[in-house]
Amino acid sequence: MKPLLLVNLILALAVAASAVGQVYTKHQSRRLFSESQELIRERDRLNVEWNMLQLEEAAWTTHGRIDRLARERLQMRLPGRDDIVILKP
Repeated sequence: MKPLLLVNLILALAVAASAVGQVYTKHQSRRLFSESQELIRERDRLNVEWNMLQLEEAAWTTHGRIDRLARERLQMRLPGRDDIVILKP
């Protein structure tokens, strides 16, 4: 009878360890799912910000704006006919 009691005790400990392992695994799974959802929200927020920055960059780098700034701030102009020099080898 003693060996049967020992087997039952070992089996009970194995069931308890399995239950604790199941609870721990479920907790980890929920924690990781929550973390992944948070990271997805962050990714989406960063994608929106990136798209806004691309639109802003497109607005700042239009040819007309660059041409106007070059003329106003840097006093640049297209060279006239007399300003062009052609060098022949």
